[in-house]
Amino acid sequence: MADETDFHDFHFYEPAKGHGLPHDPFNAMVGPRPIGWISSQDSEGRRNLAPYSFFNGFNYTPPIIGFASIGAKDSLHNIRQTGEFGWNLATRPLAERMNASCAAVPPEVDEFELAGLTPVASRCIAAPRVAESPVSFECKLTQIVQLQRADGQAVETWLVLGEVVGVHIARHLLKNGIYDTAAAEPILRAGGPADYFSVTHDNLFKMFRPR
Repeated sequence: MADETDFHDFHFYEPAKGHGLPHDPFNAMVGPRPIGWISSQDSEGRRNLAPYSFFNGFNYTPPIIGFASIGAKDSLHNIRQTGEFGWNLATRPLAERMNASCAAVPPEVDEFELAGLTPVASRCIAAPRVAESPVSFECKLTQIVQLQRADGQAVETWLVLGEVVGVHIARHLLKNGIYDTAAAEPILRAGGPADYFSVTHDNLFKMFRPR
């Protein structure tokens, strides 16, 4: 049991008034977060690849994933045009190339080429996936939702949701048919301006739900 005094030893702030800390802690507390490494192309077939730190899965059946575009970026424009996108697992061996793909470049610049990655054809969508990534999802757009404040004022952020219609998994990650999360070496975004975490088998612990 915590000592009663512990309940009073907190830093409190109201985000609208500032956090009063050297770095905004919000991203660090909601994390580490999986990375939405989103591949897309526009209606003319120009490719785009960009990582998004606000990303996650939201539903089992059908499987639905989503990411938030803070500002109307190329991925959002492409997905609006074509109604589809890919997600590619960012791993420790691909970390530097993932980072290269987030450079602020004009829409005509191909981030696959910029980051030295190989676009490979998907099965169910026209947008390519990253050949070097051990896991990729092919997604069909389900919703684009512009976020808003508690008072209803619109925020310049759009939540993009997509149904996963195709899944690619490198076979070496399936151990007796079970996906080995740590073997894929996924990287996760943390709170600092340059902070990431990687998942290893040393981090594993098991805990079953109560019945």
